[in-house]
Amino acid sequence: MDRQQALALYRQMLLIRRFEERCAQLYVEGRIGGFLHLYIGQEAVGVGAISQMRADDYLIAYYRDHGYALARGADPRALLAELCGKVTGISRGKGGSMHFYDVTAGNFGGDGIVGGHLPLAAGIGYGIRLRGTDQVCLCFFGDGAVNEGAFHETLNVSGLWDLPVVYIIENNRYGMGTSIDRASSVKDLYQRASAYGVPRRDVNGMDLLAVRNVMGEAIERARTEKRPTLIEAETYRYRGHSMSDPGKYRTKEEVESMMKSDPVLLWGKRLMEQERFTQGELDALDKDVLAQMEDAVAFVEQSPDPPVESLYEDVYVRSPYVHMKTAEKDPAWRAAIREDRLPQKLPAWTPPAPEPVPAAAPAPAPAEAAAAPAGGKMRS
Repeated sequence: MDRQQALALYRQMLLIRRFEERCAQLYVEGRIGGFLHLYIGQEAVGVGAISQMRADDYLIAYYRDHGYALARGADPRALLAELCGKVTGISRGKGGSMHFYDVTAGNFGGDGIVGGHLPLAAGIGYGIRLRGTDQVCLCFFGDGAVNEGAFHETLNVSGLWDLPVVYIIENNRYGMGTSIDRASSVKDLYQRASAYGVPRRDVNGMDLLAVRNVMGEAIERARTEKRPTLIEAETYRYRGHSMSDPGKYRTKEEVESMMKSDPVLLWGKRLMEQERFTQGELDALDKDVLAQMEDAVAFVEQSPDPPVESLYEDVYVRSPYVHMKTAEKDPAWRAAIREDRLPQKLPAWTPPAPEPVPAAAPAPAPAEAAAAPAGGKMRS
C-alpha cells in the first residue's frame, strides 16, 4: 500500500474508535436505548478485512456491527441517527444498534442471534455461485458462535459446495462473560475447519497489516478457486460485552496489558516510524475526526423521530403468494412497497474551515525598541 492509503486506514480505525466512544457517552445520557455493543479494541480486524473487498462484494455480521458499516463507507451521521431511533437512520430508526443494513454497499447488516447469520452467509455465497460471478462474501462472528450448530452446518455445506465465503472468527476471548478457556475444548478455534476440509488460518487481530495479508489470500482463494476459508483473528474488546456489562470477570491488569497492543496506537506508531508522518499530523487527523463526530451529533439533534404511520411500513414485501383477502384488511399490507428503499443519501461531510491566524503585530521602530526595558514594558 502507498503512504496515503496507510493514513486512510488509520483514519478509518480512528473514526470507529471515536464513534464508539461517543456512542457510549450518548448511551449513558439516555439518548440511545436498547442494547449497545461496542467495537473498541477490535478495529484492526474490520478495517483490515474490509479494505481488501471490492465494491461489489458482500458482508454480513453479528450484533457488534458498527465498525463494519463505518469501514465499508457508511455515513456516521446515518449510523448515529439509527442508534438514536431517528427517521434519518440507515434503517429509518427501526433497526437500532444490531441492524446496520446498507444494501448499496453490499452490507447485509448485523444479526442479534448468535450464529444465526452464518447460514445466510452461505446462502449469499450460493447465490454468487449460481450467478457465476467472482464476488466474495465476508462473514464476521464472535468466538461464542463456534459452539452453535449453525457454525458446523454452515462450514459443512460451504466445504461441500465450494462457496466463495470467508468466515472470520473475532476471538476476543470472552463469549459474553465466559472465558474461551471455560467454553471450548479446542482453544485454536480455526482448527475446527479441518473437520470439513475448509482451509484455515489464524492471525493477530491487533495487527492491521497481518489481517490485510491473511484476508487478501483468503479473498483471492474465494474469488478464483471458489473455496471458503475460516480465519481466526485473535483480538480483544476493552469494554464489557455490552454497555450493561461491567466486565468484572476480567482483571484490571489483563485489560491494561492488552491495551499495550492497541491496534490504533500500533498503526499510528508505524505511520510515524515508516511513513514519516509527524505526531502533529496524526493529532490534526484526530481533531478532524472529532469534528466529524460533533457534526454527526448535531445532525441527530436536528433529525425527527419516525412518524407513527411508519409502524405499518416494512412489515410485508408485496408478493403474489400472499393471501390477498386476508392481507388487504391489514394496514401494513397497504403500506408495503414493491422494492426495498435505499438509505438516505446525505451530502458529503466537509471539515470546518481552519480558524484564521491573527495577524502579527508590526515590529517596533528601532528607536522605540531601544527604549524598551528588558521586561518588554514601555516607559511612559
